[in-house]
Amino acid sequence: MLASPVSLALTALLAPGAVALLLAVATPLRNRKSAIVLSVLAALSSLVAAILLVKGQLTPTPPQLLTVPWLLQGGVPFAEIGLRIDGISASMLLVVTFVASCVQIFSVGYMHDESPPAQGRYFTYHSLFLTAMNILVLAPNLLQLFLGWELVGVTSYLLIGYYYRKPSAAKAAVKAFWVTKFADMGLLIGLLVLRSKTGSFDWDATITPQAANLVTLLLFVAVMGKSAQFPLHIWLPDAMEGPTPVSALLHAATMVAAGVFLIVRGWPLFELAHSTRAFMLGLGSVTALLAATMALFQNDIKKVLAYSTCSQLGYMIAALGAGSLLGGFFHLTTHAFFKALLFLGAGSVIHAVHSNDLRDMGGLARKMPVTTLTFVIGALSLAGLPGLAGFFSKDLILEAVGEHGFSLWLVLLLVSAFLTAFYMGRLLLRVFFAPATEKSSHAHESGGFLLLPLGLLAVPALATGYFGGMFGQLYGTAYHFHLGNIGILAAGLGVLGLLLSYVLYRHRAEHPALLAPLGRLIEHGPMDRLYEGGFHRVALPFAALVGWIDRYLVDGVMNLTGLAFIVSGQKIRRIQTGIATDYVLATVGGVLALLLYGVMR
Repeated sequence: MLASPVSLALTALLAPGAVALLLAVATPLRNRKSAIVLSVLAALSSLVAAILLVKGQLTPTPPQLLTVPWLLQGGVPFAEIGLRIDGISASMLLVVTFVASCVQIFSVGYMHDESPPAQGRYFTYHSLFLTAMNILVLAPNLLQLFLGWELVGVTSYLLIGYYYRKPSAAKAAVKAFWVTKFADMGLLIGLLVLRSKTGSFDWDATITPQAANLVTLLLFVAVMGKSAQFPLHIWLPDAMEGPTPVSALLHAATMVAAGVFLIVRGWPLFELAHSTRAFMLGLGSVTALLAATMALFQNDIKKVLAYSTCSQLGYMIAALGAGSLLGGFFHLTTHAFFKALLFLGAGSVIHAVHSNDLRDMGGLARKMPVTTLTFVIGALSLAGLPGLAGFFSKDLILEAVGEHGFSLWLVLLLVSAFLTAFYMGRLLLRVFFAPATEKSSHAHESGGFLLLPLGLLAVPALATGYFGGMFGQLYGTAYHFHLGNIGILAAGLGVLGLLLSYVLYRHRAEHPALLAPLGRLIEHGPMDRLYEGGFHRVALPFAALVGWIDRYLVDGVMNLTGLAFIVSGQKIRRIQTGIATDYVLATVGGVLALLLYGVMR
């Protein structure tokens, strides 16, 4: 007999949480072997619980809520915390725990050369991050999601800055932290507005369309930061300074997908907010195109995949903006598998070549056949090649956006589909099929700990698209795959992008002359320069002005008031002689003056 859904959800939540707490407080356990064994077992325990939970949700059951009062005010709870168990939370829990387990196993081999204390710290952070994600996924209301959301932000800061002695890694962690914290103000204000309008933090609170537009727009600001949507995408490429398994964990299926999950979980609110969804459709489409363009001109293999993540998140946001909950959430699921596969495949390549630069790679197809095969599966799935997982989920998105005919947003997404196949074709050629370089000539296939997760992730990257009906049942939405004209066009553009990349890059490492000027513009980071210019020319002068006002006006008034009392006190003090007869004389004089004043009136 299967365990109850509540006990399974608690297992998924508490197993990594207990390990993170144990490793944090019991320093002797935070050595290499103990940290690895405990962290991997906790992740696998969560995965098994998630699988059983999904199995139980395949039979139609109402959502299960287990909550306890929190923050009592006069005996009345301000809010509740606990668990919400339904198809959406169960499927997301499966995605998170599966990817986390694969990353944990991969990390055993990838981080082998780190010192035992450093590995203990690394696996402690991993377990804490998985706990934070599970708190977020199982949240019964927006307030608990906010708690998990912020804990995810803190642990991502720790993981991105894992190599904290490296200045670029430390700066990347701070940049990610502050950009996302700035956006998180929208989530904080949004949940307060929701409370003031409805008296609760519940996902399905009764609300008017006008209030729903305001609340969801504020929530979407936080989504823009966490899910790296334009113009708050600038932190994600820099976050590649963390270890490659961290990139797979944070930037494929978990942290960056949390924003999309927030929209799906809060769909009763977003469904009423037509203005917010229209904005989401436009911004997601623009982000998909801009990020795909940026990916094309990167020479760092991890940054290519990072910009690709931004682009695919744009697809998910556009799908939800178009009203397709199934399209957005299903693409989140398929993308989690093939993008985690690509990041871990990149880690296997980096581990062999000892470089992130595409110009140092080449000829790896013969030297690393397993890595090559699995990476090609992930790349073709991302490119939307027919039959692979990415094809099915991307088709749902394009069909939803094109439901009312051709529009600017559909055109942007179709161009993005072409560019995605184009830059992934370039990446495959440069890494695996171009002539070997001095660094790549000494490469060899990775060990078992690195290859096992690649094989595990390659299976869903191939096959998840054929289980759309099951996921639709979990999401509470009917799944009907229909390959229409738009899907055929998108598939054709993907194939065309792969063919064009073969024609342009099979014999050359650099971009053609036609693309070189655009490449130089992109490589200089126009958005980063815009933010830096705004910081130096606007924010710093404004801060200096506020500082001057505070120092010389506000403090000046306060200091002048204090000085006036000191000076007047010193003057008055002189009349204090300490002689009793003087005080009697003064008193008599005062009384006579008062009498005289009374007579004169």
